[in-house]
Amino acid sequence: MSLKPLSIGHSPDADDAFMFYGLASGRVRVDGYAVQHVLEDIESLNQRAKQGELDVTAISAAVYPHVADAYRIMSCGASVGRRYGPIVLARAPFAPGDLVGKRIAVPGADTTAYVLLRLYVPAPFTPVMMDFERVMDAVGSGEVDAGVVIHEGQLTWTSTELCRVIDLGAAWTDDTGLPIPLGLDVVRRGLGESTMVAVARALKDSIVYARSHEDEAIDYAMGFGRGVERETCRTFVRMYVNQDTVDMGQEGRRALETLYARAVARGILAEAPKLDILQASAPF
Repeated sequence: MSLKPLSIGHSPDADDAFMFYGLASGRVRVDGYAVQHVLEDIESLNQRAKQGELDVTAISAAVYPHVADAYRIMSCGASVGRRYGPIVLARAPFAPGDLVGKRIAVPGADTTAYVLLRLYVPAPFTPVMMDFERVMDAVGSGEVDAGVVIHEGQLTWTSTELCRVIDLGAAWTDDTGLPIPLGLDVVRRGLGESTMVAVARALKDSIVYARSHEDEAIDYAMGFGRGVERETCRTFVRMYVNQDTVDMGQEGRRALETLYARAVARGILAEAPKLDILQASAPF
């Protein structure tokens, strides 16, 4: 019997590579399907999700309101920060209020990082959209006044001459008392209930497999770590592939509701979406 293709989009980053290791290595399978991994940066995946192009995909939590008609959130696969998250760096030791009127590099208009920037840095400022890999260099060269840094730069910036203006994840937790849900994994409604559940179970199994075989999964993730040292890669992976990734739980749901409510109150979103979360352990 021929296998049906199942497209799964995720970023070429160490944390995503780690959580998908079980599926990528063949240790975990989705019965009846041949998984096709689509590796693109998160902003590109956000845009593809808006077009409903992929069966399963990682997205920024901020883009879910725009794709909720086509996709369901899976209870597993979330990237959640607990008093840490995207950081704003500058060449000078600014306070957040000093960024009014400044040019700030942003790694995508639909990223959760951009929502957090608008929540915690006073307007007006000028966002400069660019690939996340360019942000730190753009700040260092003076192309922009500051930049929102995601991924491993949250750890490696200390080896540069840049200054941290604000940790947006810490600001969120101090404000709300909740973790910050930065990324989600979603599954296309058109696959049907049984396949959606099978996909969610497989992703959860892949995450659990990677966490229980950490060294071999880190070996795989190192290929996506942009040259960072092994222990830096391990630290970063553990930041964003954790128990919240296995299951976001009720606290994760409240955090999403709060994020969307805050975005509506600030005029960033027109309305909050109704959360439709597929429990990975749900029966057929």
